[in-house]
Amino acid sequence: MRESLKDILLPVLAIAAALLVFGGFVSLSGVNPVDVWVILFKGAFGDWFSWQNTLQRAAPLMLTALCVVVPARAGLVVIGGEGALVLGGLACAALPYAVPLPDNIVGTTLVFAAGALAGALWIALVGWLRQYRGINETISSLLMAYIAIGLFKHLVEGVLRDPASLNKPSTYALSEGMRLGGIAGSDIHWGLVLGVLACLACGLWLRQTASGFAVRVVGGNPRTAQLVGLPASQLVLIACAVGGACAGLAGAVEVAAVHTNANASLITGYGYAGILVAFISRQNAFAVIPVAILFGGFGAAGSLLQRRLGLPDASVQVLQGIAFVLILASEALRDLDWKQIVLTPLLRWRRPVAVMGEKEIHL
Repeated sequence: MRESLKDILLPVLAIAAALLVFGGFVSLSGVNPVDVWVILFKGAFGDWFSWQNTLQRAAPLMLTALCVVVPARAGLVVIGGEGALVLGGLACAALPYAVPLPDNIVGTTLVFAAGALAGALWIALVGWLRQYRGINETISSLLMAYIAIGLFKHLVEGVLRDPASLNKPSTYALSEGMRLGGIAGSDIHWGLVLGVLACLACGLWLRQTASGFAVRVVGGNPRTAQLVGLPASQLVLIACAVGGACAGLAGAVEVAAVHTNANASLITGYGYAGILVAFISRQNAFAVIPVAILFGGFGAAGSLLQRRLGLPDASVQVLQGIAFVLILASEALRDLDWKQIVLTPLLRWRRPVAVMGEKEIHL
């Protein structure tokens, strides 16, 4: 119970401290920090319009965070979700080029499957390089994200380009029947439901199934996994593929629900923001849902900060960066015995003292 309370309290305190530091930062520009905090809240959760923007942004954050969470349970630190996302979006937009698709829910399912498969293969390659070539997954996943973005731009601006897209190169738009609509006529698309279901499915898989338990054993104690005969390399590849599939699905959702085609607007940093969401949620797939909604709200409030206070729209990225640094710092404080640190000086101060001659003896 105490550990669970600490798992909740430390991230909350880190986010609160990040807001305080961010307030001090913007005060240097002559802006009242209280106004910034109020507008952040209003822009994220102040009314129904704000909630719609927040939940739109939360959907891809949930899925890209899972690209970090699931491999982390197998002992890997994968930060290449941005690459899997853009390739997932590219595969979603490119599949109609290769095969004729029905203009209905079947077509939508197929383009989503293509996006998930592209992301799964890309991040599984990271796991393969780690297990069979000894290449650090953090470095390889980050570098491969740049390769994926370069490949995306090359194809979108080349063989897959719609000739009608003059100023902004893009692929042909998905047909109306394959696009993802809003929930009950709102601007919140069904990608949010997919994100929530993916978080629940991954969380239940890791906690309630034998294969999920095996993945956690591999991540928690590789030596024990070897002793009991678990196929560690295979489990690592499965975890990477599942995480990559989630990030690829995020790219497909962005294409089918927001942009309608693949273009440079798909490269917005959702994959990198998902790293922050995963760390704050402590690699807990269930906790990803509220954390993604919170940071989706911060992203939605950026434009309001610009309109009301004249701050750059990208200032919320400064807030996210501060939060990330403080989250990492809080991890270093997690194992400290705060009770011992606080009480020891008090006990020493209150300890009775006996005076013998000119010497003091602490009893």
